[in-house]
Amino acid sequence: MASISWLAQDSLSNPTSSADDLGHNPDLAILDAYSQAVVGAVQRVGPAVVHLQVHQGRNGGTGSGFVFTPDGFILTNSHVVHGASEIIASTSAGEHFGAELVGDDPDTDLAVVRGGQGVVSVPLGTSRNLTVGQLVVAIGNPLGFQHTVTAGVVSALGRTMRSRSGRLIDGVIQTDAALNPGNSGGPLVDSRGQVIGVNTATIMGAQGICFAIGADTAEFVASHLIRDGRIRRSYIGVTGQGVSLHRRLVRYYDLPVESGLLLLEVVAGSPAERAGLRERDVIVRFAGKPIGSVDDLHRMLTYERTGVACDVEVVRGTQLLKLTVRPQSRE
Repeated sequence: MASISWLAQDSLSNPTSSADDLGHNPDLAILDAYSQAVVGAVQRVGPAVVHLQVHQGRNGGTGSGFVFTPDGFILTNSHVVHGASEIIASTSAGEHFGAELVGDDPDTDLAVVRGGQGVVSVPLGTSRNLTVGQLVVAIGNPLGFQHTVTAGVVSALGRTMRSRSGRLIDGVIQTDAALNPGNSGGPLVDSRGQVIGVNTATIMGAQGICFAIGADTAEFVASHLIRDGRIRRSYIGVTGQGVSLHRRLVRYYDLPVESGLLLLEVVAGSPAERAGLRERDVIVRFAGKPIGSVDDLHRMLTYERTGVACDVEVVRGTQLLKLTVRPQSRE
């Protein structure tokens, strides 16, 4: 009680001190600048954010997205709209409109839908110049609470995340801006109001560990989805797993890695079989690049390699063989 009385008395004996301190407190100025940055980002991007109600047969779900072109294309997550039979979008201004799926790419968990003509749009920015620790803002519709804003920082850059299709997504942004189910597909925004990522996932049971697909990846994928309705990639027709190589083999052949991709299956009639690859071969190089895992090989199998002769180096037993394979388009 004594301490409480003392504080009250001190405040009363100096009735103008609190007001003066408020006007000259540098901490308050910093907080005010932080608030202004968040408010400014939300005012710039918020009107372009939409709530998505998705029907998939008898099932349904909700998610987020944002209009990123003046002609009404909406960017969201693949897992939000994949297989949708009906999509209804709504804005913070109370507008409701139907949307149709343009295309989705489960390998990057990104999708484009269209239906927001006349709705405010916000262009994609870039994720190339991000810095760990910088302010970021997430806008979305978590757990049915539409147009919710959370703020945090960039926790880490260059993360990789396994997509639902099994491929790794590169260049993922880690943030502690709170995300919950329903935030998926919403924008991650920097202090200038630039969209730097697409919110996509959290780690269940963890706090403050959330992920967004970088804006540069999103721009590349979205442009192809708008043009083709899908992302085209190539394949050679193998399945495998990463294994360690014997040190003697690594030294003898001066291999670039101490691990390789052990082929567990070579699909009949595939480019790999035609090239002479066999089960139990270990791929160590593809098109001149070291291969230490199936993800390394996936990164190399872009659409641009379709039909292009690629050198493949494999360890078979104790031999190092050089073969040539021509990847095919994966339909």
